Amino acid sequence: MFGHTHPGRGLSAAVLALLACGEAKPEAPVVPLAPASDSVVAGIGEIGEGAWLGGNRWAVLAPAHDAVAIADLSSHQVRPLGGRGAAEIRNPSTIFRAGDTLYVGDWSLRRTTLWSLDGHAVRAIPAPDALRGALPRARDAAGRFYYELTPRPGPEGLGNRDSAAIVRAVPGAEKGDTLARLAPVDVAEVVGDAGRRFERRVFSGSDRWGTWADGSVWVARVNDNRLEWRDSTGAWHRGDALPDRVLEVTRYDRELFLRRFPPELRRTAGELPFAAIKPPFEAALADPGGEIWLEKSRAPTDSGSRYQVLDRQGRLRREIRVPGRGRIVAAGDDAVLVAAPATDGVHLLRFAVPPEAAAR
Repeated sequence: MFGHTHPGRGLSAAVLALLACGEAKPEAPVVPLAPASDSVVAGIGEIGEGAWLGGNRWAVLAPAHDAVAIADLSSHQVRPLGGRGAAEIRNPSTIFRAGDTLYVGDWSLRRTTLWSLDGHAVRAIPAPDALRGALPRARDAAGRFYYELTPRPGPEGLGNRDSAAIVRAVPGAEKGDTLARLAPVDVAEVVGDAGRRFERRVFSGSDRWGTWADGSVWVARVNDNRLEWRDSTGAWHRGDALPDRVLEVTRYDRELFLRRFPPELRRTAGELPFAAIKPPFEAALADPGGEIWLEKSRAPTDSGSRYQVLDRQGRLRREIRVPGRGRIVAAGDDAVLVAAPATDGVHLLRFAVPPEAAAR
């Protein structure tokens, strides 16, 4: 069981940066999405991310349920990828599409399986030992894979204070090239009966990243609240600082967090360190046109989700509003897929994106 935490001296750099943003209003048009045009109920629990497969078909990943499924919103059907009990899938943890192939990484099988867009297994590639068994998160048009190497926790979790790295490697290579370092996660020292340990603060943010087909890498920087990218020549560029609101972590936020745990574990969970404010964004994804969608942090009273859409130069182009409690898990050419929790399972909803705001 955890004990008390030792806060750092003063506010972190991330907190100060966010406070400096104040209550600035977005300098881009706000685009509310129309009601969902298609939907289907998926009985596979919380969905983390997905990939557009073309038309009205989407692949979705539910790590807590060890499931990957194909959702066809035209026929209103959800089926397991590879069929029920597929031997190719055991504990999936990553999913992405590159070209005409869907990639599903499995941490227990230590491999990534390649699938056709119609759901047939093609082949598998093992996780590279040289990269500590990491699974690829993206692939470019030249066939190079991109990985996120997290620091080793080490004794007492001291390694959690170090930076993760974005690494590029070709299949079978003995080592990869480090392209970027991510901001260290916000940790606090926790002291309990078992001694001390460094734990990540609940509601703290982290950098998000991805790639474009030409081998460029984009990183959404949580501390600076802006987009940076490394072009195909290796040069780095910075986008505009983004306007945003500052959201404190409230008592109600903590209560909602604790409700996720069984009653017997809530006391322990309540002794974890909490951040003072929420990060400017919680997740990021790229649409087929190369634009980046930043999922903004929510206040408990918000009636919908907010997404800032940035072009490849990191400029804010528009803000998309999604009604309800769902979040976007994948983006297509002219629509997005939203996963919304409900009493009868997760609802997958297709929202058409207005032509003026669709991927270009």
